[in-house]
Amino acid sequence: MSETMVKIRNLSKKFVRDGFEVVALDGVSLDIQKEDFLALMGPSGSGKSTLLNLLAGIDRPTEGQLNVMGTDLATLGESELAKWRNAHVGYIFQTFNLIPVLTAFENVELPLLLTNLSKSERKRNVETALELVGLTDRMHHRPKQLSGGQEQRVAIARAIVVDPDFILADEPTGNLDARSGEEVLNILSTLNKKLNKTIVMVTHDPHAARFATHEKHLEKGVLLDALSVVS
Repeated sequence: MSETMVKIRNLSKKFVRDGFEVVALDGVSLDIQKEDFLALMGPSGSGKSTLLNLLAGIDRPTEGQLNVMGTDLATLGESELAKWRNAHVGYIFQTFNLIPVLTAFENVELPLLLTNLSKSERKRNVETALELVGLTDRMHHRPKQLSGGQEQRVAIARAIVVDPDFILADEPTGNLDARSGEEVLNILSTLNKKLNKTIVMVTHDPHAARFATHEKHLEKGVLLDALSVVS
């Protein structure tokens, strides 16, 4: 029987912009099972990235319950939330967010600097992560020496180097050409199927969504019925 990893009930998120209240999420309820690969779809402004940021503990809900791996994120202070996020969440950004003056190795190592691992242990973990994304031969290159697809693979290595419980990806192929995007999606699929990682991927691309095991759709902050895309 599947283990429920994320339990969301009546979740809402509101922002105030220029004196007006904007409802980004409106009464969302959702369960995500361990080892799911969920594609979260919807048009621009539908609340997809907002939901991802709430799952990561980057933002906080206005109303409702958000329980991740048995932890009510609303009960954690900012420092506790940062520690929880570093231990449990790997986040992949559309814009890569690599530090230009650091090598691929050094970018991937960054999350490990917040742990108690020794230098040799960090080195081993970084090399393993870069091997998983096929970039051991580029570990000493800086971002400007890499293609967009390689930069995103470095970002994936950085996200998985702490062996997170789940991976959140915000339009991970949005800035890539078709071939590089396919490589990134295959890596995510491998992480899900072979390493049993739970993944939530925001995308507007139906082709990208086909790599997932489930789809869910947001429209104007409201979650529509879910679709299973594979058996």
